[in-house]
Amino acid sequence: MDKTQQEIALTQLRKSVEKLGSSTEKYGDPTLVRFLIARSMDPEKAAKMFAQWLKWRAAFVPNGSIPDSEVLDELRLRKVFLQGFSRDGYPVLLVKANKHFPSKDQLQFKKFVVHLLDKAIASSFKGREIGNEKLIAILDLQQIAYKNIDARGLITGFQLLQAYYPERLAKCFILSMPWFFVSVWRMVSRFLEKATLEKVVIVTNEEERNFFVKEIGEEVLPEEYGGRAMLVDPQDVTVPPVEG
Repeated sequence: MDKTQQEIALTQLRKSVEKLGSSTEKYGDPTLVRFLIARSMDPEKAAKMFAQWLKWRAAFVPNGSIPDSEVLDELRLRKVFLQGFSRDGYPVLLVKANKHFPSKDQLQFKKFVVHLLDKAIASSFKGREIGNEKLIAILDLQQIAYKNIDARGLITGFQLLQAYYPERLAKCFILSMPWFFVSVWRMVSRFLEKATLEKVVIVTNEEERNFFVKEIGEEVLPEEYGGRAMLVDPQDVTVPPVEG
């Protein structure tokens, strides 16, 4: 799609959002383009998705962000780390699945996922949000046991990404997938849109691992993954202030 076609689609999206009783006034083109891409450049469908996103943010994150204090139990498990920026400038979220246990409180788990996604994305703001920021996720399945398997949690995470963070995922690397997880992943992948599945890289050999290290960068990856960095807890990451 050329620039003129994109501008026409953006104009149609804005008008459609207004018809739905919402407004795009606070959001720039890069944000709206994400919704268009997620809905195959269909302004009507993108407008509906955008309006649903606004409604969801107002209800689920009324204060603009979910503070550490609301997700302390999950943070204390030290299962997720925010490692800085990849070679392409994307925030890197690292998940150690062997430290995760299925949550009995799904609402709390969703809050934790949203807290992490929001913080990762906000960490890349340079004074203000552009709207096209993306992140890289790493799911490390090394040393997981049956008690760590959480298909529902994985599906929830991906569904939140697909519904409310369109085009925010640059790549998702899955490391050290054991044989007993293959069937779990096969089931989880049924819930993933084609565009999301295409961003998932299952690292299975030396060539893929070299690509993974190169893509992320040794200065960001912890030593156990072939890098030179220390693990960084999300609560130790300071999000830069946003102007205005």
